[in-house]
Amino acid sequence: MANAVRRHGCTGAHGSHARLHEQPNLDAAAMRLARGETLQQATAAAGYRAMTAASIHLSGDLSALQTEQMLVRQFCAQLAAPTTADLGVYRRAGDLWVIAATPFSAPLLSDAQSADRRVLELVNAARAQGRSCGGQPFPPAAPLKFSTLLQQAALAHARDMSLHSYLEHTARDGSTPAQRIAATGYEWRIVGENIAAGPTSADEVTRGWLASPEHCANLMDPRFTDTAVAFSVNRVSKQGVYWAQEFASPRTHPTHDAHPTR
Repeated sequence: MANAVRRHGCTGAHGSHARLHEQPNLDAAAMRLARGETLQQATAAAGYRAMTAASIHLSGDLSALQTEQMLVRQFCAQLAAPTTADLGVYRRAGDLWVIAATPFSAPLLSDAQSADRRVLELVNAARAQGRSCGGQPFPPAAPLKFSTLLQQAALAHARDMSLHSYLEHTARDGSTPAQRIAATGYEWRIVGENIAAGPTSADEVTRGWLASPEHCANLMDPRFTDTAVAFSVNRVSKQGVYWAQEFASPRTHPTHDAHPTR
């Protein structure tokens, strides 16, 4: 019935030929809904990580005709959404719980290089125009260059954060961004770092950084010349995907000037 609703579409919208798939973890989550858990609690406890999820509770006459009519009236948009892919169902006597969800998706590890290039492209486009970061004006700045050494530092920290489900500039071993960058052999004069958890694309993570005054200031800081970004995916972690972007300029004199990290 859900797939029939999906094929027919909703008022003013075309249907989709992509079938929904019954997902055992969502069936378990629907059973948890029946026990009184929230949708977020139920999907998390059932081990289903969703990008989006919606649920409906139907009660009363659950004949095929009545059920399909109620799904059309109350749940059509969720069932017909192009990104919706999975379905979970639990029935108890005269009650029916249905969950429609979009499964978690994250950048593929094979896309690491393209993600880095895309972030660099977006950041340099912002630097070329100049912008205000939380009311602080930044004039146009020279483009940043990709650094393989900074990428090593970024990847190491992104992996550690995803493995241990935390979002901090100080790693679990106590290392700071400056120390991690120095460990790669990069002799820095000034360093900075942006981190994020949750975004699933280069565009999304860059938008978030540009919207945050402190992260934006790092992106626009004319003192930085080099950068690199990396992400790490761990589906069982709290946020699923973790990002780290390192900034630096090479040392031109003996004095290190560590830039506050963000």
